[in-house]
Amino acid sequence: MIDPKELWRTRLSAHMRETGRYLRLMLNDHLVFALFFFFVLFTYFYGQWLQDIPENFPGTILMAVVIGIFVTFTPLRTMLKEADLVFLLPTEHRLGTFFRNGLLYTYAATIYPVILVTALFAPLHFALYPDRPREMFIGFISALLIFKAWNLLSHWWELNSRNLYGEWVDRGIRYVLTTSSLFFILSNQWVFAAITTILLFAFMMYAYVQAKQNKGVAWDVLIEKEQARMQSFYRFANLFTDVPHLKQPVKKRAWITPIVKRGVSFKQSATYDYLFRITFARSDYLGLYMRLLFIGVALVAWAPNVWAKIVFALIFLYLSGFQMVPLWSHHEHLEWSSLYPITKEQKKAAIKRWLFQLLLVKTFLLSLAFLVGFHWVGIPIVWIAGAVISYVLVYLYLPRRIA
Repeated sequence: MIDPKELWRTRLSAHMRETGRYLRLMLNDHLVFALFFFFVLFTYFYGQWLQDIPENFPGTILMAVVIGIFVTFTPLRTMLKEADLVFLLPTEHRLGTFFRNGLLYTYAATIYPVILVTALFAPLHFALYPDRPREMFIGFISALLIFKAWNLLSHWWELNSRNLYGEWVDRGIRYVLTTSSLFFILSNQWVFAAITTILLFAFMMYAYVQAKQNKGVAWDVLIEKEQARMQSFYRFANLFTDVPHLKQPVKKRAWITPIVKRGVSFKQSATYDYLFRITFARSDYLGLYMRLLFIGVALVAWAPNVWAKIVFALIFLYLSGFQMVPLWSHHEHLEWSSLYPITKEQKKAAIKRWLFQLLLVKTFLLSLAFLVGFHWVGIPIVWIAGAVISYVLVYLYLPRRIA
């Protein structure tokens, strides 16, 4: 007979070992140093900015919109495996404890980002409303804990109702209601806050009724979601280290493929020039490159002075270059790549050329953020410093990683 508590402990322990192993490899010295340096700088300039915050700054709207995203987003973790559809389905009526533990684990894992983001916005809140008592903000945090639980339960019932075509619609409704409630609470508009909170609770109960009509757990849906969640983690971990059992997604992305392969020679020696460019365009490397670019541009534009802008730009250039290094070994586990009549030195030269070009392009794009506030003097400094950092990463650091 299956013990649901023991089954959960076994699955959770295996999950923690698996993710912990990759997290230790991801949180290496280079990344930790860059993140710590970024955190110190951000904290300093954030405090400086709060001392001279504009009177018409929409801080309440910003807090509600951003915190609402973290409250609404509840990636469910059930620790289910593909074989469970066969071996555990007959014992579904005895697995209530197993699924409850999954909900509790999901809540505990996803409430930390909510608390961290709320703590990040706390100084902004007190700067906007210095006369409000601290107890009111504590009450706001209590509301966040409740709304997070409601969103989690709603998501659980949405999945089990198999209303997958409307999953994004349901999530959108929950986000609008959650964000509206948070905004009205922060604005002390208690009547409107009560109305939107009641609507959010009613929507949760509607999801409950829909799920009960199906009478049972949507095993196939939950297993598919769990597998997708782990593959997302593996794809992210693969940007730092090799993940042999990763299912590599390939996306056509016809809009950018002609751009990245432009200028590549048809000579045999340029085989890996073409392969690295296509791999970058059609895999997760492009998404990571663009995300770091957007975040970096936003922070450079926000930074209060030219030196802060320069530092933020160089930090994100460093992070981007460091996280492109695994592109070298992206095809290492595929036997067909070893059939190319290409020497290893030609392959090394190809990855160096491509990464150096990527970093130079990112340097230029980050420098455009200096146009906000017309900090012209920072643009040539970033170009020169960015070129130096790009050269050091590609021609001094990279050879030691791919030797």
